[in-house]
Amino acid sequence: MTSRPSFIQQWHEAAERNNSALCVGLDPEPSRFPAPWTNDPLRLFDFCAAIVDATADLVCAYKPQIAYFAALGAEGQLEQLIAHIRKAAPSVPVILDAKRGDIGATAQQYAREAFERYDADALTLSPYMGFDSVEPYLHYPERGLFLLCRTSNPGGGDLQTLALASARAGGSAHLGDELLFERVARLAAFDWNRHGQNGLVAGATNPADIERIRAVAPDVPLLIPGIGAQGGDLAATVRAARHSFLINASRSVLYASNGRDFADAARREARRLRDAINVEAHAAAHPHPTP
Repeated sequence: MTSRPSFIQQWHEAAERNNSALCVGLDPEPSRFPAPWTNDPLRLFDFCAAIVDATADLVCAYKPQIAYFAALGAEGQLEQLIAHIRKAAPSVPVILDAKRGDIGATAQQYAREAFERYDADALTLSPYMGFDSVEPYLHYPERGLFLLCRTSNPGGGDLQTLALASARAGGSAHLGDELLFERVARLAAFDWNRHGQNGLVAGATNPADIERIRAVAPDVPLLIPGIGAQGGDLAATVRAARHSFLINASRSVLYASNGRDFADAARREARRLRDAINVEAHAAAHPHPTP
């Protein structure tokens, strides 16, 4: 494990230097690689490294998804990729997308995996076993934690939007106004945010819920998937998030072309997305007055 500035500091510096709120997700699928790499699991590193080289000055973070490497027994290529990011995009933080959610000694091992083996700057977590599922990661005070809050998948509302019961005087309970994802946001932003490195995952497919998150967690960074292949509304998302956000794009950048020009195409799409985010952020910060 190397010593670097905190995740938040690295992210702020990369965002300012590259004028970017774009996070590129690295989810390599060999079946979608260009020839002659198609269906070759030994080319995960080569493919992702080419994407990094092409986009290093356009992003504020990279987010490799561990399952795409582990499923193919390619954890060594993931280690190699993170080391490459350190060289090709120095000071651009790496968010390991693993969505860990265990407790105790097992969570301690997951923390070691993320922050010592892979040397990631931040990690995605599932907080639904409570603080016990977060505490082991806080032993790495400079590393960031993005807690799943209001996710972009269609089934996210099955649990995340449930109204919580609050106690009445006399001990009975009733359904209050607070939703489960709002409680997660509040805890992550305050009670659990011991080192000021916590963030939340909030999907672009639910901009109204991002507004609710901002009402209870006004300042924590939001990692926002769902733009691009999932069809989230960029303008509505930026208006709802307001500031301190990373908008993730994976497939729309990685597979902008399936030809030999895939890296150049990825750069063009990353630049387009970065600039589009900036346009919407400027419009949200400087709305036209109502006639």
